[in-house]
Amino acid sequence: MASPRLFDRLLIRVSATDGQEDVRGFLQGLVTNDTRRLEPDAADGPIWAALLTAQGKVLFDFLLWADGDDVLIDCEAAHADGLIRRLSIYRLRRKIAFERDEDRGVFWSADGGEGSPDPRLPELGRRWIAPIADDDADVSAGFRAHRLACGVTEGEAELGQEATLWLECNAIELNGVAFDKGCYVGQENTARMNWRQKVNRRLAVVPLDQADEKRQRIAYPELGYSVEHRRVEDMEALDLPDWQRAGIEAMDPKVADGAPLS
Repeated sequence: MASPRLFDRLLIRVSATDGQEDVRGFLQGLVTNDTRRLEPDAADGPIWAALLTAQGKVLFDFLLWADGDDVLIDCEAAHADGLIRRLSIYRLRRKIAFERDEDRGVFWSADGGEGSPDPRLPELGRRWIAPIADDDADVSAGFRAHRLACGVTEGEAELGQEATLWLECNAIELNGVAFDKGCYVGQENTARMNWRQKVNRRLAVVPLDQADEKRQRIAYPELGYSVEHRRVEDMEALDLPDWQRAGIEAMDPKVADGAPLS
C-alpha cells in the first residue's frame, strides 16, 4: 500500500560537525519554541516554531523533530534553501551544518495510530518521518484541505514573509511559542504583546462568501476558503473554530463576559 507523504515538505538536517557543539542550544537562541523539549530519544513528536525578524515578524515557520543529537526541520520544500541561507547567517563560526535530507520525507494521516499528533492541534491528524519510496502517494492537497477546515494557517503564502507578527498567526493557541525559554530573535516584541494581552489582528480562514479581498492573503476557490489578516473586532461575525475563539476571548476578558469585541 502506498504511504501518504506530504510532497510539498522537505527535511533539513541540522547537525554538529564538532562534538563540542550543541545543535539544540544553537536553535534555542533563534526560534520561538523551546528546543529543550527535543530530547535525543524524545517520543513526544515534533514542536511547531518559527524564525522571526528582530521586530517579531515571521520569516519561516516549521516543525522541529529530534533525531538523535541532530534536529530535523520539517519545512516547505519551496523555501528550504532560503531557510538554510538564513540559518547560515546566524551560524558565524559555530561548527554546525545544514543539509537537505533527500532520503526521508514527512508523512501524514488524518487518523490512525502511526506517527505523532500534530503539535498545533490534535484535529490536524498525525505525522511521521520515514524513508521515501517511489510509490508514495502525495497527500499534500488532502492535508491542506483538512488543515484549512480546522482553521490553521501555515507557510509563506498564508503567513507572509516579514508581513505578520508571530502572535497574529495564532502562535499561542497553536503551541508555537514558549515564554519561559529565554531570548531568541524577535522575542522582545513577541513577549511584550503577550504581556500586554494585545493582539490586534489575526490570521483567519474565512469562507469565500464572507471574504474581504482587502484583507486577503490567498484564496483557495477549489476549497471555498480565503486566508485573511483581519482586525480582531472584524472577526466577531465569523464562524471561527473553537480553539481560535477561545484564544481571542483569553486575550480580552470582556468577550468572555459576553461583551462584543472592541
